[in-house]
Amino acid sequence: MLIPPALNTQREFLHRLDRYIGEAKRILDAWNSYSDLHTDLDGWPYDDHAYGLRQSRRDAETAAAFEEVHDGARHLLESAEDQLPLVPDDRAQTRWVHQLGVLRGALDRLDELNEKWLATQDSLPAGSEAFETALAEHHAECWSCLDNWATHGHVISEINTAVKRAPSSWSPPPAARPAPATSRTTTARR
Repeated sequence: MLIPPALNTQREFLHRLDRYIGEAKRILDAWNSYSDLHTDLDGWPYDDHAYGLRQSRRDAETAAAFEEVHDGARHLLESAEDQLPLVPDDRAQTRWVHQLGVLRGALDRLDELNEKWLATQDSLPAGSEAFETALAEHHAECWSCLDNWATHGHVISEINTAVKRAPSSWSPPPAARPAPATSRTTTARR
């Protein structure tokens, strides 16, 4: 059986999103472990420079992980928004609309930041200290949006699954069952 290209694309985008969510969780868990070990009880880093470098690494790794999702993110959002009215009431979650809004806002902000970065990177020599500093600042600005996608991105799969498991409006009605036979015989009246 051939899979329609749009469906194949949707599956691929969902798969990429799931991979990103898992990778972002791994990156955040590693960051939290580092932060716990390298800060005092009030949350202040023991070494500001080393802490800042490790935070920049977290930001860059998260941005790199999102790259394979970014080109399909708008498609995923639009598909989920189109599917939302098709979800049966007993399967729908009230939080979904809010979460989709958070994802849309984060994606819009990422697109703005990427436009700004493209203009900035053209003005700096690649590999220079100024370039690396600007790139680290760009990743830091993007991080909260990327974290929103890692935190709320699962809603897209939830909606997709809820629609797939919903009873189809095209399904035939249940077959009529014959009345159970009884041992009593009735006489027909005329």
